Amino acid sequence: MSRPKRVLLGVTGGVAAYKSAELTRLFVKAGYDVQVVMTEAATRFVAPATFQALSGRPVFTELWDGRIDNHMAHIDLGREADLILVAPASADFLFKLAHGVADDLLSTLCTARDCPLLVAPAMNRQMWENPPNQRNVALLRQDGISILGPDAGEQACGETGFGRMLEPEALFDHVVAAFQPKFMKGTKVLLTAGPTFERIDAVRGITNSSSGKMGFSIARAAAEAGAEVTLVAGPTPLVTPAGVRRIDVVSSKDMLAAVNAEVPKTDIFISVAAVADYYVLNPSEQKIKKDAHILTLELAPNPDILANVAGLAEPPFCVGFAAESENLLEYGEQKRRRKKLPLLVANQVQTAMGADDNEVYLLDDHGQHKLPRAAKLDIARAIIQHTAKLYREYHPKP
Repeated sequence: MSRPKRVLLGVTGGVAAYKSAELTRLFVKAGYDVQVVMTEAATRFVAPATFQALSGRPVFTELWDGRIDNHMAHIDLGREADLILVAPASADFLFKLAHGVADDLLSTLCTARDCPLLVAPAMNRQMWENPPNQRNVALLRQDGISILGPDAGEQACGETGFGRMLEPEALFDHVVAAFQPKFMKGTKVLLTAGPTFERIDAVRGITNSSSGKMGFSIARAAAEAGAEVTLVAGPTPLVTPAGVRRIDVVSSKDMLAAVNAEVPKTDIFISVAAVADYYVLNPSEQKIKKDAHILTLELAPNPDILANVAGLAEPPFCVGFAAESENLLEYGEQKRRRKKLPLLVANQVQTAMGADDNEVYLLDDHGQHKLPRAAKLDIARAIIQHTAKLYREYHPKP
């Protein structure tokens, strides 16, 4: 087995330091080896003992710490890490990074690092918007340092605006993504996900039980792999994956319009959404009152989004999904051939929709490839790997 990933978590002075304790717990729970380094200011907000208890490792705060035999903590700690995340990163610390200032343990080891560096800013909104701070952030981006956030919302000072540190779960996802191989870098991926909603009247509509979890997982997996991802999402409360551009739609026609607008700049199109096959002709603008009579709805077929894209004169590489209740492989292969798709993912409706895990078959010109039941994110990563492999076969680099 490969060794656990090693994360050095730097904590600077700020109220958001309390969130870093939860972040440490998430890393440890996921099997990461976490080394915490704190600035002196950070210890005014959270005691080092808290992080030591959560990480199971001693916390370092001093440049001249005698626990390192060679007194080179700034070299040894940084070189042992696979990734450094500073969360929270104060305005003062961003200045140090941008200008090469090395006057304490954390700033010094960041200058001597030999691994990726990610920072999660946290400060008052005016501090974040301050022009010198924005210049420092721009310099860090130019130097290849990843800036995670900040988010907007209510701040500890009582003001509202950008400057809140991202939540621990979001930062954890960013770190997981940073460790994924970037085999889709430079590729533009367009996905659809979730259900659609076809209006009957002012309050009712036709929809389905799709949660959008599979599509959102595939969007996340593609972004983790380095792709530029656009997600067209039907009605779902799911949180947008990190690094993904989201377009919200309601009806099938809305989804078609959004897809058509994005397809010309797309390399790979993945149609995961459970799109309604029919829409209601002449929906009522008002709520239809209940009475003793039978309500009759006249339905018309919706356009087939995937077929429209695959039928273009110069289509992107198209991946379809088939959710069947019976004869899964037979119906899935028929759909793939009918729509002339290089890849189709087939899954069983009864066990896929709304669930957190899935079992799928990948159908392509080479045959059938079963992905055993696993968490949807794991399935999504396998689908993206297979998609990238086939895409390279269809579009070999010169």
